[in-house]
Amino acid sequence: MALRLKDAHKAKNLSLDAVAKLSGVSRSMVGQIERGESSPTVSTLWNLTQALKVDFAELVENPVQSRGIEIMSSASTPTIGTLGEGCRIRILNPPGQTGQHEVYELAFQPDGLLDSAPHGPKAKEQLMMISGILEVTSSENTALARAGDTARYDANWPQPFATSMAVL
Repeated sequence: MALRLKDAHKAKNLSLDAVAKLSGVSRSMVGQIERGESSPTVSTLWNLTQALKVDFAELVENPVQSRGIEIMSSASTPTIGTLGEGCRIRILNPPGQTGQHEVYELAFQPDGLLDSAPHGPKAKEQLMMISGILEVTSSENTALARAGDTARYDANWPQPFATSMAVL
């Protein structure tokens, strides 16, 4: 992970100071992470990947390859647990697809909530409900998604948040 992070910032021709300013992570912490002297939190890694515009999974995953089949163990699938209340997000898409096609698993606790910031221009989301009932709000539009339903909606509204999801 340390080498991949260092390579990402060098590929963007950014100094440690620039990475620190863009990510909100201190210069010394970025340096410690790149040297393998510190184990960053998921939140810190998330801030760095967003600043460097690299795929979170690309930094942290260690896929197992066997005869052309890539297996990502459940334990090594990158998880973001700080973007909502009672919501766990796992990153399922392969590295390098950030901004093209992203796949996440969202698991909500009872009364869980997730607010998402607006995404890029023309961004669309598709949500397939496996179980339960979820209230989905995109801008001023609200709908209920039930087990087996698929919801499709714009995810780029210029609001404080583009999408809100709440377990009912």
